[in-house]
Amino acid sequence: MPPDPAPEGLAPAYLDLMEKLRATVAERPDDLQGNTLLAQNEARIGNFAAAARAQEAVLRIKGAEGDLSDVEDYVELLIGAAGDYVSPEAETVLRSILGRDPENGMARYYIGLMFTQTGRPDLALRHWDRLLRNSPADAPWIEPIRLQIADVAELAGERYEIPEQARAPRPGPSAADIEAAGQMSPADRMEMIGSMVAGLSDRLATEGGPPADWARLITSLGVLDRGSEARAIYDNALDVFAGDPDALDQIRTAGAQAGVAE
Repeated sequence: MPPDPAPEGLAPAYLDLMEKLRATVAERPDDLQGNTLLAQNEARIGNFAAAARAQEAVLRIKGAEGDLSDVEDYVELLIGAAGDYVSPEAETVLRSILGRDPENGMARYYIGLMFTQTGRPDLALRHWDRLLRNSPADAPWIEPIRLQIADVAELAGERYEIPEQARAPRPGPSAADIEAAGQMSPADRMEMIGSMVAGLSDRLATEGGPPADWARLITSLGVLDRGSEARAIYDNALDVFAGDPDALDQIRTAGAQAGVAE
């Protein structure tokens, strides 16, 4: 089978090395190092189908000595070769990974993606919510899930709020920020706090957030002497967290500090 077309803009010397590597592997199909290098370099230049074929050879050569990471690399190349479509072939590999490691995050992410592609957003939501709640914050699948899960939940007909531990960190004025601002000139202090308040307000309006963020916004608006806005946010927060006594305590405390509590 001929190699995938090479992308434009690659250095001639690199292309020459790639051709030599392909020829070497074609002559020595059981060369583990050659196939490993070929898989890595084909993937590096975007030839995912060729990379998947080389990685499949790596799995064949290693046999029972192969690591789970080798299988993970293979299925990601299969999916990349299909334009991020989780094919039945890829699903079979993903299921085999989960058979060996039921909590494998990469496999669960792609199984969730498969469900979005096959009309089962409810099952995708279940897989992805579990990952958001149980994965490290820096896991590579967290950000893709954050970007997609709201749409998936809507398709599933469910209201969904991203777990607090999985929220993207967003800047907002903390108590330390406000205290530091007290050392600035009045104009600089208002500008700094105002900028942070605007970002926090926009986020809460579009994405929502935990009660601590609402309380912080109310307090900050009080510092800025924007009492009418603080009162509007305070009233909104009381509605948002109605039925949550702990959250309401935070909101009422912030309202008292801002001078807008009932």
